[in-house]
Amino acid sequence: MPGIAKKKNPPVRILLKKNDQVKVIAGRDRDKTGRVLGVMEATGRVLVEHVNMMKKHTRKNPAKQIAGGIAEKESPIAVSNVMIVCSKCGPVRIKKHVEKLAGGVTRRTRVCHKCGLALDKK
Repeated sequence: MPGIAKKKNPPVRILLKKNDQVKVIAGRDRDKTGRVLGVMEATGRVLVEHVNMMKKHTRKNPAKQIAGGIAEKESPIAVSNVMIVCSKCGPVRIKKHVEKLAGGVTRRTRVCHKCGLALDKK
């Protein structure tokens, strides 16, 4: 229908970061674990290594050294379908911990919701 504009969803605040170890909790790749390759806050999706693999047919192009054939690559997965993996507890939710340092400076770190272990590497 002309004249009807789609409502755009607001960007989602994602607590995952690049190189985090995550486990897929829903979808066809359930129970797979992998490393986060990229975070897309505008769409609320993350790119996880070896998860949600898609096939792409490419044409041979000698000028760009492209061999051609069928290439497999990851495609983004919704952030609600993954959980970060704590080294002690397994898949957990993320909790924010705020530290008050000297001089009125505050430091926010991500911690495991179960055991309180810091998920950020310092």
